[in-house]
Parts: sequence; structure tokens; C-alpha cells
Amino acid sequence: MDLNRATLIGRLTSDPELRSLTTGKSVATFSIATNRMWTDANGQKQEQAEFHNIVVWARLAEIASQYLHKGSKIYIEGRLQTREWTAQDGAKRRRTEIVGESMIMLDSRGQGAGASYAPKASAAMPASSEQNSVPAEVIEEEIKVEDIPF
Repeated sequence: MDLNRATLIGRLTSDPELRSLTTGKSVATFSIATNRMWTDANGQKQEQAEFHNIVVWARLAEIASQYLHKGSKIYIEGRLQTREWTAQDGAKRRRTEIVGESMIMLDSRGQGAGASYAPKASAAMPASSEQNSVPAEVIEEEIKVEDIPF
């Protein structure tokens, strides 16, 4: 059995960038920073930041674009994926990203906390004019410590 799962809690380093493909499907990209703190052998506190590239699709991309901004704290869960391409200068490039499959906004209540979204695999994007609004059940869901898987 194989497992490809990434779970992160961090802060956005910039506003999400929303694009639409020629097929009409939405995609948003953003980066989050996670920090690690420890005390070294000399008793000095050390801190290290890691930066993670995130890609979200369809309805989750629209929600991220609408509600997240630089500095937003989020919980994101997804899978690791590495893309390869040839740049305009002919050099081969690689980028490892986390393809987000669900997220929870962790900012204070007034900034959208408690809202989460995990799209169903068979769910189609709504064709109504309310495409950019968050469903009511998403906004009212509260985050419980026991729901976090670690």
C-alpha cells in the first residue's frame, strides 16, 4: 500500500493567484510558510522557515482566492506532486507542489476562521451566479481540536 499525503498549518506568503484554464476550470496557486523552532546545543533558540507551493483546483481555488490573503493562517491537506517542464531557455525545470484537497481557514472568527472546504470527487461546479460564494454549511462549521489529525 502506498500513501502520498501532506498536512500543513502555516501562513500565506502572498495573496492567492487565481487563473482559469481554457476548459473553464479554475486553479489557484499560493505559497505558505511553516516555522520550526528549537534550542541548539549552546542553549540558543533557533528558528527555520520552510516555504511550500500550494495548488488548488475548481471550487476550492475560488474559495481560496476569495477568502485568503497574505498572512492568512490555514490548515491544508493534499498530496505531493512534482511537475517537470522545459523553460524558454531550454533548461529542464522541476517544481514540487502540494495539490490541496481540503483546507480550513484558521484566522480569527471575523477573518473567516472556522470555514473549511473539502470538495467531493464527483461534485460539479455550480453554473449559477453564486459560484464565488461559500456554501452556508462551510461558513458555520467550527474547528474542533479533536478533528485535527495529529
